[in-house]
Amino acid sequence: MVHSNGISEVKTITVLGTGILGAPVAANLQKHKFEVRAWNRTRSKAEKLQSVGVTVFDTPLEAVQGTDVIISLLKDGPVILEVMQSVKESLSKGTIWIQMSTVGTNIDELADFANQHELIFYDAPVQGSKQPAEQGQLIILASGPAQYRERMEPIFEVIGKRTVWVSDKPGISSRLKLALNSWVFALTHGVAESLTIAKELGVDPALVVDVVTGGPMDNAFFQQKAKAILTDDYTTSFSVANAVKDAQLVVTAIEKESLQVDITRAGLQRFQRAVDKGHGDKDMAASGLVGKKGE
Repeated sequence: MVHSNGISEVKTITVLGTGILGAPVAANLQKHKFEVRAWNRTRSKAEKLQSVGVTVFDTPLEAVQGTDVIISLLKDGPVILEVMQSVKESLSKGTIWIQMSTVGTNIDELADFANQHELIFYDAPVQGSKQPAEQGQLIILASGPAQYRERMEPIFEVIGKRTVWVSDKPGISSRLKLALNSWVFALTHGVAESLTIAKELGVDPALVVDVVTGGPMDNAFFQQKAKAILTDDYTTSFSVANAVKDAQLVVTAIEKESLQVDITRAGLQRFQRAVDKGHGDKDMAASGLVGKKGE
């Protein structure tokens, strides 16, 4: 459908990847009257979306045929590029592609692919995990051509509480996401280490939370991760395995700039220890499970 201002209205959206973020994004878009299609490498993870009206396809090639918008929420840059290359026969000039995964500087390869196939490309990683995604409360870090932003707004309004327009140039948002993730990881490890230190020194770690609560160091993230550690409930909002992947993206990107990132690098090692101990599928608060030497 085309409005009087010449801007096409988005009707059909294909979501590639229906994991912790992709599934609620697809569900929320469907509930807000978009026609949503979905594909996931493991089909069973996408099938639950059929109950809210999402059409699930066996292949990404089928899922993108005739769609107005493609949203990719897959594991990493190489996987996204592989999937997009597999569907290039079904891509139409002018199709909007919104890349929402954390891919680091791999975004440059994705932008090149979009240019080669004349897609309208938006680099739009998100700040937030499972619960904000389910509530449509993600913060969207968007970069892309200004002339098509009006077409983006109805989509972003459904899945996010705020859109930060970072740049007209795709890639800047993905670089901003690396900086933000370094802060998220530092907070996660900080909570875990503080509670571990208290416990090992014979202090009830709940007292750490009691002292911080309501003060200048308090925030919702601190409360969430502290509760997970104190109750030994590592239900995944953002997995340790994904934290390893994203922390490595930060370290790899910043090494090219000759900057030493001590905290992020140490945090990556701690997350990797958690994976090695079998905690990869748990929430990244499981950083609190590898505090002792030898763990």
